[in-house]
Amino acid sequence: MSTGVTEKAVQSGASDRFQGGLLRLATCGSVDDGKSTLVGRLLYDTKSVLADQAAAIEEASRRRGQDGPDLALLTDGLRAEREQGITIDVAYRYFATPKRRFILADTPGHVQFTRNMVTGASTADLAVILVDARHGVVAQTMKHCAIAALLRVPQIVLAVNKMDAVGYQESVFAEIAQEFAERARKLGIADVTSIPMSALTGDNVVEPSAHMDWYGGDTLLSHLENVPLGTEPAGMPVRLPVQYVVRNPSGDRQSVERWLTGQVASGVLEVGDPVVVQPSGVTSTVAGLTVLGRETDTVRALQSVAVRLADDVDISRGDMLTAGPAPQTVRQISAKVCNLHDRPLGPRQRVLLKHTTRTVPAIVEQIDYRLDVTDGSRLPCDDVLSVNDIGGVRIRTAEPLAVDDYLENRRTGSFLLIDPQDGSTLAAGMIGA
Repeated sequence: MSTGVTEKAVQSGASDRFQGGLLRLATCGSVDDGKSTLVGRLLYDTKSVLADQAAAIEEASRRRGQDGPDLALLTDGLRAEREQGITIDVAYRYFATPKRRFILADTPGHVQFTRNMVTGASTADLAVILVDARHGVVAQTMKHCAIAALLRVPQIVLAVNKMDAVGYQESVFAEIAQEFAERARKLGIADVTSIPMSALTGDNVVEPSAHMDWYGGDTLLSHLENVPLGTEPAGMPVRLPVQYVVRNPSGDRQSVERWLTGQVASGVLEVGDPVVVQPSGVTSTVAGLTVLGRETDTVRALQSVAVRLADDVDISRGDMLTAGPAPQTVRQISAKVCNLHDRPLGPRQRVLLKHTTRTVPAIVEQIDYRLDVTDGSRLPCDDVLSVNDIGGVRIRTAEPLAVDDYLENRRTGSFLLIDPQDGSTLAAGMIGA
């Protein structure tokens, strides 16, 4: 097992030994369902915690009079979280096993921090939704399930936690799993993997449980290591938002090469490929590619690259290189948004819309509806969206944007709304979702 993986190593994908790729997952559920303890157990039992961290947690637990380590302290890093015993903000953890690398987002369960759950799950390939076996499926459980469905998280795991508190009864697990699966289907989630466990004792988290021989499925870690990844961004049309344009002197002193830098959002780009600059529609051909200063013939989704085009075309930050099926070029956007700010979001409100690397002035023309996140239904809304509200809006931008539907490309189908006065983030949106 790995004893510590840096964020840089996880994101770069440089190591050959992780054959299972990178899995981004988010944990969510109601307050006191045991999310932080589960994440702590996962890290602790995979030996993904540094020795000094483990010692500090054990010492802090002893001072509290606890017999064993309080594993929730590994993720509840804010002082307010430790004092109140709840998760307030998203805590990201990076770890690996010999089979796969992981980026894990431990998201808050309290209803007032729904916006934080949206943030943590927005890039997840898999969501682990926890349920306390003593309480079963509650309203907040289904709220998080509805948000995961809205965000199109490809894989859902129902973790029925605290099975030790109900005597490890199979009937309790079966009833909860059946109810959740039935309600999830109504939200458009057809496939749910249910796992009975106890994060406190470690049953079925990393090691199989000796108390639940009636369960024949995988442990949580085994499932995470082997679950197929969703639609690979590399198999999608090429989208490369331009971050910077860098002038690099070439061998000829009379000319200056221009390199376009950014992270490939999706697709595979090769030297010689024809590309289209969006939203202008200008065409060219890829003449050179470099990654970390080294020339290469091919780059893939999520790699940070520098691109040299065969033609000296007019291009700047915020433009996008595309290949394959073209994105939509629009100035009118219909989308679902989640209000992340304490200030309400209303019609005729002027905002800045940030889409990939492009930021343009925009106006919220209309609030069409508010989403009931417990069942996915649409409620009339002629007024505003308050903090944590999710609803449908129509937005008009001052300049054209090259966008995809969120259902087709989560990276180029999402955006942020920003306050033009103080730069604070107001809302996160999903185009056409």
